[in-house]
Amino acid sequence: MADKKRILIVTQELKPYTILSQVSDIVRQYAQFVQEKGMEVRILMPKFGPINERRHRLHEVVRLSGMNINVDEDDYPLIIKVASLPGTRMQVYFLDNEEYFKRKQIFENVDGKFFEDNLDRTLFFCKGVVETVKKFGWSPDIVHCHGWMTSLLPALLRTFYINEPIFRDARVVYSAYDAQVANSAFDGDLRTKALDNGFGDVVDSFYTSNGLDLNAGASKLSDGTIAGVEDVALENLSGLILDYQEDLSAKYLEFYEELLEATEEKV
Repeated sequence: MADKKRILIVTQELKPYTILSQVSDIVRQYAQFVQEKGMEVRILMPKFGPINERRHRLHEVVRLSGMNINVDEDDYPLIIKVASLPGTRMQVYFLDNEEYFKRKQIFENVDGKFFEDNLDRTLFFCKGVVETVKKFGWSPDIVHCHGWMTSLLPALLRTFYINEPIFRDARVVYSAYDAQVANSAFDGDLRTKALDNGFGDVVDSFYTSNGLDLNAGASKLSDGTIAGVEDVALENLSGLILDYQEDLSAKYLEFYEELLEATEEKV
């Protein structure tokens, strides 16, 4: 890329803070890879309860905290914390809230049941990402979303936040991983939540003949989609797609470049 591009990484998990699936390790490797290739990188993720603030040296960013995020017409305080990703010069920003993220488990309770409010937590996180970046005053060239907990961010950027100038020129990339549990849990509520939270106009994008598919909707509403893992289903993904890459390679940067060039041609 000719000049230094700004890459906003939004992820539901990241090594060493949360290690739940392949997402954690993939995002950790990918973030360092793109930074070493000359990108300016910032990472946003939820501050889940099990993340040890002392061990990982998190501290609150007072100038960014103090906002309220609206979910279903109720306001929830957003606290922003930050830490340096070990072995890099990257900052990781953690979105925190007493109601949604203080519990000792992440997505499931002690009995292994998916939390009933995971959809609300997803909405809080995705809206919180937008509001935090607005507070940064930092316009990303690429917004790269990783995992089902980021799947509603492309929808919000296309609808509720469509007139936000800080995202005006950003290209949205979605990396698709396994979303089956979330699809099943959210199926009965997403249409109502979409209407209540400002993206009802595009909620049909998340439904296929087989029901709710968060990956399909996020893909359709993004500028490009990457198969984050080898076994992710490709048949419901849309638009410009990069197949699974076993090794991080220049293909990621070529994919970004292709998206940015396509945008320039439209202008």
